[in-house]
Amino acid sequence: MTETAQRAVGLRSERGPVLGSIMLSTALVALDSTIIATAVPSIVGDLGGFTQFPWLFSIYLLTQAVTVPLYGKFADLFGRKPVVLFGIGVFLLGSVLCGVAWSMPVLIVARAVQGIGAGAVQPISMTMLGDLYTLEERARVQGYVTSVWAAASLVGPALGGVFSDYISWRWIFFVNIPFGALAVWMLVRGFHEKIERRKHRIDYTGSALLTVGCALVLLGLLEGGIAWAWDSVPSVLIFAVGIAVLVAFVFVERRAAEPVLPMWVFSNRTLIGGNLMALIVGAMLMGLTSYLPTFVESVIGTGALVAGFALAAMTIGWPISATLAGRVYMRIGMRDTALIGSVFVIAGAVLVALLGREAQVWQAAGAAFVVGVGLGLSASPTLVAVQTTVDWQRRGVATATNMFARSIGSAIGVAIFGAIVNGTLAGRTPDKDTLYTGIHNVFLTLIVVAVLSVGALLLMPRRPHSS
Repeated sequence: MTETAQRAVGLRSERGPVLGSIMLSTALVALDSTIIATAVPSIVGDLGGFTQFPWLFSIYLLTQAVTVPLYGKFADLFGRKPVVLFGIGVFLLGSVLCGVAWSMPVLIVARAVQGIGAGAVQPISMTMLGDLYTLEERARVQGYVTSVWAAASLVGPALGGVFSDYISWRWIFFVNIPFGALAVWMLVRGFHEKIERRKHRIDYTGSALLTVGCALVLLGLLEGGIAWAWDSVPSVLIFAVGIAVLVAFVFVERRAAEPVLPMWVFSNRTLIGGNLMALIVGAMLMGLTSYLPTFVESVIGTGALVAGFALAAMTIGWPISATLAGRVYMRIGMRDTALIGSVFVIAGAVLVALLGREAQVWQAAGAAFVVGVGLGLSASPTLVAVQTTVDWQRRGVATATNMFARSIGSAIGVAIFGAIVNGTLAGRTPDKDTLYTGIHNVFLTLIVVAVLSVGALLLMPRRPHSS
C-alpha cells in the first residue's frame, strides 16, 4: 500500500472483509440489472402495464449511469465510506419499494431509486480497491469484482425464473435486504479511512447539467429504435437537447471552483486512452453477453443453461488473466500489458465470428474464454493506470469517469448491435437462418470494436505519470 493510501485509509482496514463486502454489494447491483428478465410475465400478470415493462430495465441502467460521475466527485470530497454506504442504503430502499409496488408506474419509480443507489457501488468500490491494494495486487482484485458483473448476466435470469415460478417475483427484490445488510456490516467493521475535514463548494449547477445531459443522451441510445425510430422527432429532439445541455455543462465546469467533472480528466493521455478503452470494453461485454447465449441457444440448438455455461467461460478467463496481469505490468508496463490483452480480444472476436451454424458449444465457450483472457489483460491494467496517474484526492473522479465510460459503451453497444440485428431481420421471416445472419453480423462488428482497442491503448504513454 502506498504512503498516500495508508494515510487516507488507515492501517486498520481489514482488506479481506472489505473485498467480500464489495463483491457482495456488486453482485446485488449487477443481478438486479438482469434478474427481472424472466420475471416479466409474472410481474405483468400481477401489475399490468405490459407496454411499460421495458422501462424496468432502461430506468435502472439510466439512473445508475448518470449518477456515477457525481458519486466519484463526492467520494473525493467526503471519503469513500459514506458515499458507498449511502449508495447501498438507497439501493436497499429501492429494493423494498420494488417489493411492495402495487402498480407498474410505482415499480418503475422504485427501479429508478434502485439505480440511483447502484450508481455509487461499482465506481466507489473500484476506488476503494485502488486505496487498499498495492499496484501489483489491483489487477487481480479488480478482476474478481469485474467478473461478478459478467457472472450476474448468467445467474440473474435463472434466479428470476426460480423466484417467479416457486415463490413470488417480489422476493427478487426482498432477497437483497439481508445480503445488503451483511455487506454494510462488513464494510462498517472492516473499512476505516481518515478524511481531512474542510468546507467544500458543491457544484450544484454542474451536477444538474451533467445529470440531465447524460440522462437524455443515454435515454436516446437505450430507447432509440425501440420506443421510437432513430430518425423520428422524439429521437432527434432528445439527442439535440442532451448535447446542448452537455455543452452548457462544459462552460460551467470551466468556471466552477470545485467542478464535479474537472476538465483535466480530458487532458491526460493515460486518462483519455483508459476511458476510451473502458468504452470499448462496455461495448464488447454487451455484444457478447447479449448475443452469444442467444446464438448458442437458438442457432446451435441447446438449452438456456448450456448457453449460459458457454458465456461463463469468459468470466473464468477474465480473473485468471487479471491475476497474471499484475506481475506482467510490473515488468513491461501497463500499456504494453494491455496491448497484449488486445491481441487476445481480437483473436477471441475472430473466433466468435467464425462460429458457423454447425458449431459446437465448446467452440463458443473457447472463443468466449479467449475474449475473457484478453479483457483481463487489457481492462484491468488500464484501470490501474488511470488510478495510478492521479493522487488520492482525484482517484474517485478518475475511477468514476472510467466506469461511466464503460456505461456509455454499453449503451452505445445496445444501440448499434440492436440496430444491426433489427436491420438484418427487417422484411424477412424470422427463422434460424435469418437469426444466424443477424447475430453473425454483430460478431463481425465485434472484430471492428476489438481492433479499435489498439488505437485507444496507443494513446496512452508506456508508463503513466502521476499528476
